[in-house]
Amino acid sequence: MTDVLELLGNEAEHLLQHECKGIPKDMLQVPGPDYVDRVVSLSDRSPTVMRNLQLMFDTGRLAGTGYLSILPVDQGVEHSAGASFAPNPIYFDPARLVELAIEGGCSAVASTLGVLGSVSRRYAHRIPFLVKLNHNELLTYPAIADQTLFASVEQAFDLGAVAVGTTVYFGSGESRRQIQEVSEAFARAHELGLVTVLWAYLRNDAFKKDGVDYHESADLTGQGNHLAATIGADIVKQKQATNNGGYKAIGFGKTHPKVYDTLTSEHPIDLVRYQVANCYMGRAGMINSGGPSGENDLQQAVRTAVINKRAGGMGLISGRKAFQRPMQEGVALLNRIQDVYLATDVTIA
Repeated sequence: MTDVLELLGNEAEHLLQHECKGIPKDMLQVPGPDYVDRVVSLSDRSPTVMRNLQLMFDTGRLAGTGYLSILPVDQGVEHSAGASFAPNPIYFDPARLVELAIEGGCSAVASTLGVLGSVSRRYAHRIPFLVKLNHNELLTYPAIADQTLFASVEQAFDLGAVAVGTTVYFGSGESRRQIQEVSEAFARAHELGLVTVLWAYLRNDAFKKDGVDYHESADLTGQGNHLAATIGADIVKQKQATNNGGYKAIGFGKTHPKVYDTLTSEHPIDLVRYQVANCYMGRAGMINSGGPSGENDLQQAVRTAVINKRAGGMGLISGRKAFQRPMQEGVALLNRIQDVYLATDVTIA
């Protein structure tokens, strides 16, 4: 707890003493050791899906807590292999990426069919695999913002994965097709007993207005989360909300005044609580992305974890901050993030 206080600095009291009043915690299905029994068992998920989800909850340093720490490495496609791995070229080798997840005490490792398939016989029984099925590759010129299926659910199942992940760019011109593809893929994944994870991202140039980027607004990302849960996501990955009022600023869609004056405030935990609420009040777990690597990585990662946990989120999925540095430094960073979820003094607001 001392390290958390030091890393949060002047924000420590602001973040650690806050109480959410617009959407109080007793409305939520909060993470915990009994989450699968208490929440998932009431759904239509099969025993095999529940077993695989429980396996993720029982792996790594957060085993038994109901929280997840996932290492994602799809950046070799999404950001190009050179841009992702040049800072630390050992990670061009998929085996080293999986070893980072194992050494870092992660609940699962998420990557491409190629990365995980190339080392599946060596590692699939040692750490849960999450295969990312679609990607936005950056070799197309001019660049486009679209997600294309690179792999099938059956391929993920055959290499020993326990989960599949996809992205939908909600708000983009291609989103309706992506929604249909992902809905069908998730239905098939559940038939095979696989857990489903949706990167519920927003993409539309119009979502940036008057110098404010509403791709991270609580109201728009919250609706993205609601759509993700609607098409069968067991876990929703979302960027942490940093502002609000996207609907009003851009002037589209439908919203309600209480979203802004009652259910949320300007406090970062209230903004993220609204994201969690849109995940069916926690019946689909929400994990936040760790963000890009840069200065003050440790402080930023711990701050993100504190906000996620106190808002009722289910954990963090952090990649570049870990693999764009020497392995032991990456392991240490992952462990410090996990320490937030292990800290009994960091409670749900």
